[in-house]
Amino acid sequence: MLRQQTEHTLVTKQLFIEQALQWADQFSHVAYYHHNDIPYPHKGFQEIIAIGCEQELNPLPGDRFESLRAFHQNDWLFGYLGYDLKNDTEAIESNNPDLLDFPEMAFFKARHILFFDGNKVTIDSDDETVFEKIISTPLSHQESSFSPVKASMTRDTYLDITQKLRMHIEEGDCYEINFCQEFHGDIIEAHPATLFLELSRISPKPFASFQKWNSQYILSASPERFMKKTGTELISQPIKGTRPRGSSAAEDKRLAHELRHDEKELAENMMIVDLVRNDLARSSQPGSVKVEELFGIYQFEQVFQMISTVRSELRSDHHFIDAIKNAFPMGSMTGAPKVKVMELIEQYENTKRGAFSGAAGYISPDGDFDFNVMIRSLFLDLQKRLYSFQVGSAITYDAIPENEYDECLVKAKAIMQLLSASDQCTLLL
Repeated sequence: MLRQQTEHTLVTKQLFIEQALQWADQFSHVAYYHHNDIPYPHKGFQEIIAIGCEQELNPLPGDRFESLRAFHQNDWLFGYLGYDLKNDTEAIESNNPDLLDFPEMAFFKARHILFFDGNKVTIDSDDETVFEKIISTPLSHQESSFSPVKASMTRDTYLDITQKLRMHIEEGDCYEINFCQEFHGDIIEAHPATLFLELSRISPKPFASFQKWNSQYILSASPERFMKKTGTELISQPIKGTRPRGSSAAEDKRLAHELRHDEKELAENMMIVDLVRNDLARSSQPGSVKVEELFGIYQFEQVFQMISTVRSELRSDHHFIDAIKNAFPMGSMTGAPKVKVMELIEQYENTKRGAFSGAAGYISPDGDFDFNVMIRSLFLDLQKRLYSFQVGSAITYDAIPENEYDECLVKAKAIMQLLSASDQCTLLL
């Protein structure tokens, strides 16, 4: 049957979303992207649900970005780029243990695509009954339960490694390094779509995404954009600089002001902005790379973040995949200089990053795209009955290890709360 588009007006959009995700769970592949109505420079994700797999990318060994280029063929693509795709472009290996073992690159072409615009939904499908199937889906009460959270390293180990990284900086090996740690546990009972909707309620973010790959799920409440392409315009918006939210308006104001004037945070942000400018320049028209906003302070549910916006124009002789490849992985999740700090990350982190700190997003038929930075994300494998999430912070010479550890816990707050709401959530160190 030929694909066709049908438009429908939704009486209760949230109910329809819940029904759509519950109906979609019968399929092997699902992707949902949402901006959560959060104002954001250059907007957040387009709201889309992609359901069912018409064709899945099977990347060839070597340069898997080339496989993605060949797979596009002017179709909608949905999926993610894992952090360890770095090994395709640099002489680096990743041999740390990987608890969940998600694919390093995963994209699919969907059977049914739902595009949302306010209270309207346009369904692109070869099945004209999709809307009726969704609205007739009964909702069931679904509770999840997890074992207590275990840390991949003790607090003392984290503090010791942070001091060693500071010594690397003092010795001139690098300027800044993003150091991450993993938390994990066992799944007793999990209903991923319900969990994702609860995560979006607890921590609404402009680059939220939900993905299902057979028994593996990604629940992401990301505040950060890796890169967006619209026409020939490229936008990258690195985040560096964090403060927790206060308990009052006055304390919020104080913390936001403190973040905006913290010399360490400003230096971190500036270093990554310079790295992003260099990454974009590799694919952009000469002279087109501009810093549109520097040190913007943005308020989210749990934290304040310092966000800068860099834009450029894609070179006419470069494919859009070149722009992604030349800037991947994003500087905010590595540090600078990029190759050296990626080597140090492999040396000092005790688990593989996998999909974490990669990028989830979508590519349109004409080659426009939008990808987040896959942070603030919970990874589930229902077959292995395991969950995992990772958090990190930027280490500079001025870093205070205890403060960096506390910042990691602040960033993990929403996921900890999600797990705690499902069952007891004790952090075992």
